Amino acid sequence: MSIENLARTNVRELTPYQSARRLGGSGDVWLNANEYPIAPAFQLTAQTFNRYPECQPAQVIERYAAYAGVKKEQVLVSRGADEGIELLIRTFCQPSKDAMLFCPPTYGMYAVSAETCGVERRMVAAKQDWQLDLPAIADNLDNVKLVYVCNPNNPTGNLIDPDDLRRLLEMTKGKAIVAVDEAYIEFCPQASLAGWLSDYPHLACLRTLSKAFALAGLRCGFVLGNETLIALLLKVIAPYPLPTPVADIATQALSSEGIVLMRQQVSEIATHRRWLQQALQNCAGVEQVFTSDSNYLLVRFTAARQVFNHLSAQGIIVRNQHQQPGLSGCLRITIGTRDECQRLVDALTTANETCQERM
Repeated sequence: MSIENLARTNVRELTPYQSARRLGGSGDVWLNANEYPIAPAFQLTAQTFNRYPECQPAQVIERYAAYAGVKKEQVLVSRGADEGIELLIRTFCQPSKDAMLFCPPTYGMYAVSAETCGVERRMVAAKQDWQLDLPAIADNLDNVKLVYVCNPNNPTGNLIDPDDLRRLLEMTKGKAIVAVDEAYIEFCPQASLAGWLSDYPHLACLRTLSKAFALAGLRCGFVLGNETLIALLLKVIAPYPLPTPVADIATQALSSEGIVLMRQQVSEIATHRRWLQQALQNCAGVEQVFTSDSNYLLVRFTAARQVFNHLSAQGIIVRNQHQQPGLSGCLRITIGTRDECQRLVDALTTANETCQERM
């Protein structure tokens, strides 16, 4: 018997999530992973690498609770928000019995984590405007223990109607956990549901330091929820999820100075996004630039595959979204530095000329 045959059937049949680094590419302008384009200047201060770290580093928890406006008992810190996604499934969904529900087009790890855990993936496609199809969700809640909503949504960049989110929370009371993925919430803080936690004990908010805090390589995320929900997740989480160097840098990033720096970065990205959106609308071959409340733009092209290949040849790596439902011809473009945005626009001009020559 081969080693592969010893693996669980669902794992053998699983299509893994294709992260930006797995997909790879060769270039010097990386606009495919929604990262901040410039590395922050933090230095390690901790030296106790011979000791196991705290499961939940007290200073990280306290600072994030203060930043998010919740109590420290309402915060769990994890290895990126991706671990939080899986923890919620492992905690609330019984394999081969319960289901989780999500609304594509959206972040791919919800489905992959569910499949890995042996939990049914139930898809309810978003409406044409990428808002929640609440009647369809209501019709598909049987045996659903967990609902994932990304807000703002990745890869479309739109905010979910808050009235719809409240209706979703009302219809799932006593039935399912609603996990709202707020990975990009720093770019639209007014849309956060953290202030709703006291009203909805079945609400969880997923957060990360990867995006606005410019610490994607740190792998530090958070789950916000009420005390009972957090206590349940703590039963399931690994003994030492956050390495000492990660906790050290996260504590610095969540200082008052670190938060000021993050907000400056958000303002800078928003300025570049507005410039790039306008510039793209003036590029031939661009069908539509979708409004975004995040650090990326979703753009539909008349010849997306050729544009993607041309940009790659120019050393500019973006993310192809053509396999997502309703996103044919769409590329997702991270907002880089002003110079990187200019390089992208210049390359798109030559891409259109190349496409026209071939027609």
